[in-house]
Amino acid sequence: MKPVKRAKARIALGKIYYTYNRYLEWYFGNTKFARKIEIDVLPYTAFKHETPLLRQLKDVDMWLQYNKIVNLRIAVERLNGIIIYPGETFSYWRLIGKPTRKKGYIDGMMLSNGTYKTGIGGGLCQLSNLIYWLALHTPLKVTERHRHSYDVFPGSNRTQPFGSGATCFYNYLDLRIYNPTEQPYQLNIYLTDDYLVGQWNTVEKSLYSYEVYEKEHRITQEYWGGYVRHNLIYRRVFNCNGELINDEYVVENYAIMMYQPLLESGHAI
Repeated sequence: MKPVKRAKARIALGKIYYTYNRYLEWYFGNTKFARKIEIDVLPYTAFKHETPLLRQLKDVDMWLQYNKIVNLRIAVERLNGIIIYPGETFSYWRLIGKPTRKKGYIDGMMLSNGTYKTGIGGGLCQLSNLIYWLALHTPLKVTERHRHSYDVFPGSNRTQPFGSGATCFYNYLDLRIYNPTEQPYQLNIYLTDDYLVGQWNTVEKSLYSYEVYEKEHRITQEYWGGYVRHNLIYRRVFNCNGELINDEYVVENYAIMMYQPLLESGHAI
């Protein structure tokens, strides 16, 4: 987990390699991607959640978060109403496309190597985080998800377990969700004045409900002097009578902390 500083040339060549590999897979691979968007909302809500659009983060100018809202509105237009039919796969980046100024995207906050910087389309990780969290509360199967390598801001105000998000970077750090069921699932997502809101809808009332939680949360000090945060994400599955029928392992997380673990809430370094 010790941070590795790579040469700029290696980083640039790696981006080119992985980007074009993903393009080849998109257009010549065997994955059946979700494409159809429906305006009419499917009748049954499987799960719904919302996250605040604005957070006060230490040393982060608020204009970056206001710009984030602009970027989210553009991306949401590409995703709202998308239906994943049985056997299809939702691809976050294949649907959104590359964020560019020509499409209306502006500078927002992007996390990179343990800090933040500005970049076109910054802030879209809030959208991928939400979609991933929503999917964990459905029978849909997450087939690609990338964890955040760094824990940049203290989590005193988190309402979800550490490590329950999904980072994204066009186009090779994708979020993909496969529909293994026999009924379609529709992603409905929108912004209010204060929240980014998302829900999965389907054609029949769900037979199951889910509770996502963490286990074995701990912070360790590493030999090189830094701190690493760890946990395991699990979910409990309940039937329609509220009876526990399964307790499933989801994923293991670990991230380098960019603040002292014993600081008071909200004081990042």
